[in-house]
Amino acid sequence: MRVLNGKQMVVKVTDPSELLRPEPAFAQKPVAQFRDYSIDENDPIKERVRRTYYEMHTNQTVDFVKAKMSKWLTFDHFKSNIRDALEKLNELVDESDPDVDIPNIVHAFQTAERIRHDYPDMDWFHLTGLLHDLGKVMAFFEEPQWCVVGDTFVVGCNWSESIVYRDTSFVDNPDGKNPKYNTKYGMYEPNCGLDKLTLSWGHDEYLYRVLKHNKSTLPKEALYMIRYHSFYPWHAGGDYTHLTNENDEQMKKWVLLFNQYDLYTKSLEIPDIEKLWPYYQGLIEKYIPGVLEW
Repeated sequence: MRVLNGKQMVVKVTDPSELLRPEPAFAQKPVAQFRDYSIDENDPIKERVRRTYYEMHTNQTVDFVKAKMSKWLTFDHFKSNIRDALEKLNELVDESDPDVDIPNIVHAFQTAERIRHDYPDMDWFHLTGLLHDLGKVMAFFEEPQWCVVGDTFVVGCNWSESIVYRDTSFVDNPDGKNPKYNTKYGMYEPNCGLDKLTLSWGHDEYLYRVLKHNKSTLPKEALYMIRYHSFYPWHAGGDYTHLTNENDEQMKKWVLLFNQYDLYTKSLEIPDIEKLWPYYQGLIEKYIPGVLEW
């Protein structure tokens, strides 16, 4: 429900582009100050971020990603319900994030609650905000954060221009010297679509696969947001249009809508998580109940 001129109305979302806000009023600092990847060796957070991306861009090769998919997509590492998995994120601070230095579960509730505030009739969207980073649980199973967190990019073709630290952090990645992978199209066909691409391994693809494996009933828009929310070179940088198809460009609107809440809700304000759990537990039971295979 929405309130307009004192009257309640039902609002149905048919085109997410109608909902995009260039400068969300809820951002706690100027929009231009988010995602500051400038290098400052005297700033411990910036140096942590730079180092994380250097390791990621050095080690994320085609062979590396294939190995991680073979390892993680067996879904036999642990069993857990959604709440228990989310509460593990109390112990995780994302080493790739220049905007916050707080446990990831706080960010999950910040994102979900702002979405709930703005779109109270879209409960699947609220839950998407809560779940979107849940694939980061891989970090608790001896995976370094550089293959769990951070922006994703396509492996198996030229690295796009808008990737953060692109000019300095790929110098030691062997795929850059491999003629199968160091061209515009690399191992792909023109406009083959995102689902035919292999992205750097991370929490997006893993959670998407977990939800599909466990037969979540979240709509396709939610799954698309989860799978590609960290793919900034595409949805924010405008890269890879030579590899995307018409469906990707239509679905990008949903990813951009979600991105406003994923990025601009980051702040030091801590939601009352215990008070909020009953509402979100109800959504979990609706869309992805029970014990999941991870």
